[in-house]
Amino acid sequence: MINEIVDSAPIFLLIAVRVAGLVFTLPLFSMRTVSRTAKIAFVGYLSYLLMAFADYSAYSVYIKEDGAFSLIYMLLLLGEGIIGVIIGFYVSIIFAAFSTAAQFFAFQMGFSAASTYDQLSQVENPLLGQFFNFASVLLFLQIKFFQKIFLQGLSYTVESFNVFCLIENRDRLITFLIKGLSNLFADAFLIALPIMGTLVLITICTGLLSKAAPQMNLLSEGFPVMILLSFGILVVIFPHLFDFFSRSFNTGISDLLLFFSSLGKGGA
Repeated sequence: MINEIVDSAPIFLLIAVRVAGLVFTLPLFSMRTVSRTAKIAFVGYLSYLLMAFADYSAYSVYIKEDGAFSLIYMLLLLGEGIIGVIIGFYVSIIFAAFSTAAQFFAFQMGFSAASTYDQLSQVENPLLGQFFNFASVLLFLQIKFFQKIFLQGLSYTVESFNVFCLIENRDRLITFLIKGLSNLFADAFLIALPIMGTLVLITICTGLLSKAAPQMNLLSEGFPVMILLSFGILVVIFPHLFDFFSRSFNTGISDLLLFFSSLGKGGA
């Protein structure tokens, strides 16, 4: 294994930088609690496995026969790292839809003040947002999306996509990422819509009853009712949310692979 890596060191480094860009930006793997040594070891082993699929013939002109590094080769390494970061960023957008949905209705429930540091998203997040993040990560690992990204997705990108394709199609890439951000808010709104709609109706009814009978003081009882009903709705719709999570992952990853496929063919 070591001899093969040394003999193909320039290609191995190119693959390793792309894999490292993905690992250090992907949710769950980018957590500070995950050992950096474990991340580097995972990058090394995965890069070794992907060497059999790599097609870097377009780089052969810029790689010296004696294996010595040059400025152009360092720029190629930088480009490979950017490709990995782009893949990880797009997957992070899919995950962010779930925590964003929780933030939408956590404010109406009165849980917006209950925010703590989320290890997964590495930002301040309401408790429901963290719960949705953990649920999406468990689903991500259970339904083999992990294998789909690291084995199928990465093996396909190293086989058909390189830095030159990225440079030639940078405008299409920016459009694709912006479309992904717009899909984030659309998916978050669809997830949060049942709870948000119910809470809006409860707020209207509470306001009308408080206006009709001020002595009942229903506004003071509004938050407990909203919290109980919101958790009740979550219990009812949670199985359907898992189906939605699964479809979102499938659609997002398939769109990403198809997009890289179109760029690779165009760059070739």
